[in-house]
Amino acid sequence: MSQQEYANYIVDTLTDFGTVTTRAMFGGIALYKDGLIFAIVVRDTLYFKVDSSTRPEYEALGSSPFTYQMKEKTGTMSYWEVPLEIIDDSEQLVQWAETAYLASARSIKKPKKR
Repeated sequence: MSQQEYANYIVDTLTDFGTVTTRAMFGGIALYKDGLIFAIVVRDTLYFKVDSSTRPEYEALGSSPFTYQMKEKTGTMSYWEVPLEIIDDSEQLVQWAETAYLASARSIKKPKKR
């Protein structure tokens, strides 16, 4: 299955979550809801956006963050691998997508008032 086919499969599985769109991004595919990125697909792996309130659940299931190589350094993003047992359960996948979407919304920096 190609990366795009896998992303399409995830989008199809998330129909109860609402309209999800995809866009190619940095060698992967970004998943959006209402214009807000909440997930990425890189090769055959799905990653959801996490923050300090959602990360422990991923850690408890043995998940790890998305990393990438940049020159001689390894970078880490706030997207963590979605465990297969979650992907295989469409109801749980929708719940996790909702928490990823909320984590993404919380991460948006609001302009300071003057």
